[in-house]
Parts: sequence; C-alpha cells; structure tokens
Amino acid sequence: MNPLSRFVTAFVFGVAAHAAAPIAFAQQTSSQTVELDVEQMQLAAELNLRNGDMARALAFADALLARDAEDVTGLLVRAHALRATGQFSPAQQAARKAWRVAQSDTHRFAAATVMAQALSSDGKRTRAQLWLRRAGQIAPSPAHAQRVRRDFKYVQQRNPWQTNLSFTFAPNSNINNGSARETSALLYQLLNPFNVDGAGEVLLGASSQALSGFETSAEVQSRFRFHQTERTAHDLRFGLSYRTYRLSGSAKDDLAAEDEARAARGEAPRGITGSDFAYGTVQIGYGFRQLRADNRGEFSLSADIGQSFYGGSRYNRYLRGTLGQSYFASRTLKYDLGLAAEARHSDAGAEQQHLSVSAGMSRQLVSGNGLYLGVSVAAMRSDTARLEYDELRLRSGYVLGREVMGTALQFGLSSSFRDYDVSPHDPSGRRELQVSAEVTATFRQIDYFGFNPTLSLSASTTDSNIGLYDVNRVGVSIGIASSF
Repeated sequence: MNPLSRFVTAFVFGVAAHAAAPIAFAQQTSSQTVELDVEQMQLAAELNLRNGDMARALAFADALLARDAEDVTGLLVRAHALRATGQFSPAQQAARKAWRVAQSDTHRFAAATVMAQALSSDGKRTRAQLWLRRAGQIAPSPAHAQRVRRDFKYVQQRNPWQTNLSFTFAPNSNINNGSARETSALLYQLLNPFNVDGAGEVLLGASSQALSGFETSAEVQSRFRFHQTERTAHDLRFGLSYRTYRLSGSAKDDLAAEDEARAARGEAPRGITGSDFAYGTVQIGYGFRQLRADNRGEFSLSADIGQSFYGGSRYNRYLRGTLGQSYFASRTLKYDLGLAAEARHSDAGAEQQHLSVSAGMSRQLVSGNGLYLGVSVAAMRSDTARLEYDELRLRSGYVLGREVMGTALQFGLSSSFRDYDVSPHDPSGRRELQVSAEVTATFRQIDYFGFNPTLSLSASTTDSNIGLYDVNRVGVSIGIASSF
C-alpha cells in the first residue's frame, strides 16, 4: 500500500464533522493521535466523494467549513454529497455559495455543474439548463465544454418545459409590402380622376409604394409536456410574437409629402408611422407525437387557436391544425409529408379557409453537406371572392457540412405561383410569381452562454400582372441561435 493510501485509510474511519478543529481534523485511537492539515482534509474529502462514501465526504466538508465558511473545496464536496443523498435544497445552497466565493474559472465551472445537477435532480430542469449555459461559458477546456453540451441535451430531453426565443434586428427595404411600381391599373370598373394615360394606370401614393425602415421583432414558442411514454408525447403549446418597425428618413419624407398633397385636396392627413405596420400573434394549442415502432420516423399532430393583431388592432382569429409524418429511408435520407388546415375570421368580417399539402426530402450528401427539397400546394377559400387563390410553392435548402472560418452557412431558395380568379383591378384576375433567396451565417467562433450570433441576408421579388402587387424586398437581419 502506498503512503497516500495508508494515510487515507488511517483517517477515514470514525470521522465526524464535530471532530474538526479550527486548523486540523483529528482522530484519536488507543495508540495514536493524528492530525490533518487543510490540504490533507480537502484531499480526503475529495477521495471519499470519488469513492462514493458520501457520509465521510460530508463530514470532511463540514469540518473544512467549520474552519472557513468560504472554503470552496468544502462547499463543492458538500454540494455533491448532499445532492447524491437526495438533499437537493441544501445542495443548491452550497453550490450557489461556492459559485459566489470561487476565485478561479475551474472552481466556478465545478460550482455551476453541481448546481445544475442538484436543480435537475430536484425537477427544476429549466434553471438547470441556465446553469449549464453558465458552465459552458467558462469551461476550462474543450473536453469540459463538450461535457456541458452532453449534459444540456440530457436535461433538455427530460425537461417538460421547452422554450425557444428568437430576436431580430434588421433594416428592411419594404416594411409595408408596398409596390415596386409608381403606377398601376386600379379598379378597372371605375373612372379615376388621377388617370395617367386613360387606360386605367394611376399614380400610386407613397403609402402604397415600398417604405423602408428598421424592423425589431421577438418570438417565444414554448411547450409543456404533460404526458410521455416510450413512444408518445402530449404537449401544451404556447406562442407569442411581435414585430414592429421604425420608418427611415426617406420614408418619412415621402409620407409627409403625401399628407401635404392630401391636405391641399381638403383631405385629412394619414400620419402613418412605423407602428401602423406592427404585427403580433398570441396562440395556445395541443401537440402530439408518436415514434414509429421501428424508430424510423415520427407522426405528429397539432391544433392551435390564436389571435393576430395588426397596427395595434385585432386582425384575425384563427384555428389551425396540422398532421405530419416523417420517415427515414436510411441514415442519410428522410422524407416528410404534411397536411395543414386553417380557418380565419377577420375582424373586418371576412371568413377564410386555407388548406395545404406538402412533401419534402432531406439528404446528407457524401461531402457532409445537407440538401433539402420540398413542394407544397395550397388553396385559400373565402366568402370574399378577391381573397381566394390557388398556390404552388417549391423550396430548397443547402447546408454546408463544414464551417468556413468558424462560420456555418445555410442557403435557401424558393419560388411560388399564386392564381387569383377575381381581382377588382383586372378582369382576368391576378397572378403572381415570387422568387426569394436567403443565406444565413452562424458565427460559431463567437459563443456567449451557449448562443451564437447569426446574420441573414434575404431578397425576394414578386412579379404580378397588376403593378400594385409588384413587390421587391431586401433585408439584413441579426439574430441569435443556440449552440447546444
């Protein structure tokens, strides 16, 4: 037996917390009295903890804390031992104090991880995830950071609450979905005093054309898993979103000129601001998931009821339902099928029913890159004829499997064709072809509490047979994404 083993063996038996002296831990037998200095006591506490002898580990920890109430080793050992014996609340108190008095990132990392363990064991898994993000921020090595990621996923899978937050700060060339044209054929049935060429083309006011500005938005999606088995899960779903804008200087000037022209005609100025285009939603719903018996796919069902707001006023009440089925044909190939139906009731009185069917394919290529292809068809029906349309949409995505200078890149391209049978502006109806593209960069080398900044560039163009609906949009958005 080596000297350290003989030393530990001689003093771990019969140790009690009240035997601690201010600077030593002593045990007296019939033949000898042996004292431990502080470092030896810390070592003995850690060795007992590693060996699973929680009672003796706790005794040594209490002895250390009797000497110095801010002994980090004593606090950490005490937190671990209490958590292992099911005393979660005092374990959290010890871990929190260890975090507060720790002088090094190594000790702070240890305090954050044991705090997360104690919270998770106590059923407080959302707070445990926050402490794991703290631990990840100060991980002393890549191996420690990887351990945090693994523990985070473990806790996340067992947390009945799961919440996703997203924020966007973005300049936007078209915050009002305005026209890219200065003139358009409008209301072909009526004579218009502002007719330009006698053929129904009229000048569009500033408020009907694209207005530039700055977008700020936030979204919260949360679910509570109230029942789960090996293959099924039942969730309550909650969602909030809000998007508002601030007009650019040029947009303000254009609107001011339009208001002056209205005043000259004896009409009241409109006084449009960015918040007039603000849009928000609130919803609640139910979700169900079931794994296939062969674990090669998942069936999903959801139903949500919600209310949308536009410009600070109620806009639509809606009821939405979805069905989905995924299937892994292989480890690198997945298929998805989806069906969605939505009923909307506008506060302006219009009733709308939307139905869509979608199919998609995701494949991991030999290069490690990811490819997605999807198609969907949709139909909108309403008691207001001009709102009805049929739509075909094609989507594709490409994800680079390797980072470029510490940055993950994702590309998207989509196109859609809509056909409106009825339009007040053209006897033949309305047809729109839209093409949009987006690239998103996630800066993996910048990590703050497990979040990476993202930068997205997007552009879209809509070509319509009615100039009012010719729309161009370019946007740059800054957001965050979880690295876990």
